[in-house]
Amino acid sequence: MGLYDRYLAARVRRNPAPLPARIALVIAERDLLEGGAYRTLEDCFAWAFEYGADRVMVYVSVLDTGAVPTIRRVFERCDAPRELAVRGPDDAERADAPIQVSIGLGGKHEFAEAVRGVATQVEAGTLTAGDIDGDAIEERLVFPEDPDLVIKTGAERLSDFMIWQSVYSELHFTDVNWRDFRKRDYLRALRDYQNRQRRYGK
Repeated sequence: MGLYDRYLAARVRRNPAPLPARIALVIAERDLLEGGAYRTLEDCFAWAFEYGADRVMVYVSVLDTGAVPTIRRVFERCDAPRELAVRGPDDAERADAPIQVSIGLGGKHEFAEAVRGVATQVEAGTLTAGDIDGDAIEERLVFPEDPDLVIKTGAERLSDFMIWQSVYSELHFTDVNWRDFRKRDYLRALRDYQNRQRRYGK
């Protein structure tokens, strides 16, 4: 770790403000084609847990769903520091692991499937319309965690990720692409988070 990185790390650790427990990373498929992209992911997982996270979510936006199986296999071989759950566009099984990866499973689709599940129960008579609330939707989401901090590299534009879950998340956009993302960039995101006052929509 360089001198500047040590300085940033010290500032983060000395700040009494809480650190995010749930981190989300938004990465484009093309970012993973760059050399060293998966090594950066492995490093980022380690940084997140080093600085107090208990959940890390990764969303990979894909243009060609045919690439999903290849990306999934690479993720499943990652040298991750915690258990990892990978879900693709056709998966409905709930992800419940310290590291959760969505490959092309967008928020709109996930939300629509959750609503469809609620409607099916209403039609079957096991749920009434009056019973439908936020919890009924959340119980049917593939990714149940609400991220405290969402980090998007390379552009100030969010992808179709965690539409329901990230409504009160803090957003951090970096001016570097994923291939250039370093520990100092992660620490800057943490400092930015610590300096904000979360309002949760209030």
